[in-house]
Formats: sequence, structure tokens, C-alpha cells
Amino acid sequence: MHLTVIGGGVAGLTAALTAAEAGAQVTLYEAHHALGGRGRTAEGPYRANEGPHVFYTGPMWTWLRRRDLVGPVGRIPLRDAVTFRFRQHGAARALPPRGLVRLARTDLRKAPVDVDFLTWATGVAGAEAARAAANFTGVVAFHHDPGSLSAAFVQERLRRVTAMPPGARYLRGGWGQAIERMARRAREAGVRIETSARVDALPEAHGPVVVATSLAAARTLLGDDSLHGTSGRTALVDLGLANPRRGRRDAFIVSDLDAPGWVERFSATSSALAPAGRSLVQAQVPIAPGESKADGSARAEALFDLGYPGWRERVEWRGEALAQGRTGALDLPGTTWRDRPAIDRGDGVFLAGDQVAAPGLLGEVAFNSGRRAAELALRALRGTSSTEPTEPTEPTEPTEPTEPTEPLDLKVT
Repeated sequence: MHLTVIGGGVAGLTAALTAAEAGAQVTLYEAHHALGGRGRTAEGPYRANEGPHVFYTGPMWTWLRRRDLVGPVGRIPLRDAVTFRFRQHGAARALPPRGLVRLARTDLRKAPVDVDFLTWATGVAGAEAARAAANFTGVVAFHHDPGSLSAAFVQERLRRVTAMPPGARYLRGGWGQAIERMARRAREAGVRIETSARVDALPEAHGPVVVATSLAAARTLLGDDSLHGTSGRTALVDLGLANPRRGRRDAFIVSDLDAPGWVERFSATSSALAPAGRSLVQAQVPIAPGESKADGSARAEALFDLGYPGWRERVEWRGEALAQGRTGALDLPGTTWRDRPAIDRGDGVFLAGDQVAAPGLLGEVAFNSGRRAAELALRALRGTSSTEPTEPTEPTEPTEPTEPTEPLDLKVT
């Protein structure tokens, strides 16, 4: 029996590999010439991703590690870890405000779904700390006003990002390293992968299909106007910098607590991302409706001024982009991930991606929905009910979640 996957990003590759490991015949179609979607790593001397990209410990990381799909992992040198900077009231500081730390330690279960984060957090730690904490989570919300989002949604992200020991994991070759390994493993498992193969309509008399594209592309492909989600607009600014002179050190991270914004020197964890004697610095600044990419770039430059002395004279490469509706799902007050577009669309069609009804942080949504879509498609192939097992539950604490039990009854014969 055959399964079709449309889209070769994280969600599509996860779905294809999950199904192939269970014995299904799988064909994956990718419209672009390269796989990976937003997980691609640029070619060239500066190997940037589309905005700051890291993995976090949890089910996705465990799944990838068990299959040897991540490759060499970079570590943050101690000398760089101590160069974390926070911008507050226009000045750089080495430590976050105490109120932010207090909020980060607050039990996730105390954060309500139906109240915005700023209102709830103000009651816990005061208005200034609440605003700083909301802006800090801009690194994973990619939204110009994280405080307006659901308190439960933002608090989960705040705890994940501030977990101790840190949960962030860096790949020495960028996210593309994992994409390449996933694609190789999928082909070894028998998946037929076709790139530069745009699919404009579902095949006639198709078997189960996993549509692992953006919601906009899925809306057109499926003719389903209900496929909409809340996402953000973010200005992305990447720099290739000559390293500073002896005695001066660039910041590893600059986090803006006055407004959402984040800068990270990714070459600190992997020298392979930049030429010798150079640094790769990536910034993301969420921008509001009505603001332009230039507005975001100007705010990014203000953060560069705080963390990278003389950066203008040191620039050897610069890239800019605007990520619009490409930054993952956002949950407004009164909603959770369960209120996003459902994975099971009926008639053997299943949806996967980073804005659909699956839990997780950023790319974990794509991963979780890809696995779930594959599991449901496999049950459709076998003619069994798609209601078992139940949907994954939302985590009660954003520490190291256990990996979902591997399905034992999905083999296709």
C-alpha cells in the first residue's frame, strides 16, 4: 500500500520516515530543488538558517538522536556563555531582572489559557517584569507583542527557553545537517523523493496523502478556505563579521527586553558556519502591522551596537529578509494548539506543519504533526479506526518530556 507526502520540510520528512519505518511504500514530492523548507542551511561561506535555529531537548530531539540524525553537536564555550547580554531601558546589562527570573520559575500550570500573558504575568511579578518576560520570549514567538498571546502559550515557551540546564542544542553544520541525514535515512528506508516537483492537485483515486506544506499552500491545494492560522512578521538580519581585535569580545547573545528582538552569534558553537577568523551573527526582530522590514533592521542594528563593537567596519557579508506568516503557530487567549487546523481532513487527507493541531515549540509542531499524520495515514491504509490512540496531550511542565511510545501496531503488510 502506498502513501503520498507533499512537502519535504521537517514535517514531510518526519511523516515519510515514520511511514517507511512501519513498512509503507512512500513517495515524497518537494516543489523546490532542495529539501528542508525553513530548516535549510544556506550554502556558501556563511551557513545561515532562516532566522535563529536551535533544537530543544524533548521528544523531537530524542527521536532524532535515537536514529543518529543530528550529527556532531556544538557546545557553547564558557568564555562565550558569559557574554549573554540583555537590553533594558536602552542599556546593556549582564543579568536579567529578578522579576523575569521569578516568572520563569512559575509553574506552567498556574498560567491560564483564557488570559493574555501580560495581564497574568503583571499580577505575578509586576508590570515591568511582565513586559520584560514577554519581550524575552520573542525569540520563540516571533511576534511583535508576545504579551497579547495566551498566558499558557507564552509561559510554556518562557520556561523552555530558560530551563536549567539549558535545553538548547546546536548542530555544528546548522539545521541542514539534520535535514540531510533525515533525507538519507528516508531514501535508505525506501522513500522515493522527487524534488522540483510541484503538486497542484491531489492525484486521482489517491491513497492516503499527507500535505506537509504551509497553510497557505495547503489551502490552495485542498480548496479549503478554513485553513488559516495566526503567525508573525519578523525582520531577519544576518551578518558575517571579521572577528574583533585582541582584548575585545563580541556578545554571544543580545536579548532585547524593551521590545521583542534577539541576536545570536551562531559561529560560537560551530566554527564551520563561518570562514576562519569570522563570525556568523543572526538577528530576528518581530515587527508590528504597518511596520516595514527597514524598521526591524534599524532595531536589529541598535542591538548590534550593544553587543558587537565596531560591527559596521567589520561587516563582510550581510543578508536581510522578511519572514511573514512563516514563523510557526501562535495561540491567542482562549485558544490552545487543539484549536488550530486539524490534522485529519477526512477522505484520507492529513495535514502536517508548524501551524496545525499539534503541541510543541516551533519546529516541534511540524515534527509532532508529521508523526501523527503518518500514524493516521497508516491506519487508513490498514482500514482501522483513526481515533486510536488519542491525540497527544499538552505537556504540564516544559522540562524534558518523555518521548511518546513508539506505535507497535502500525506495520503495513
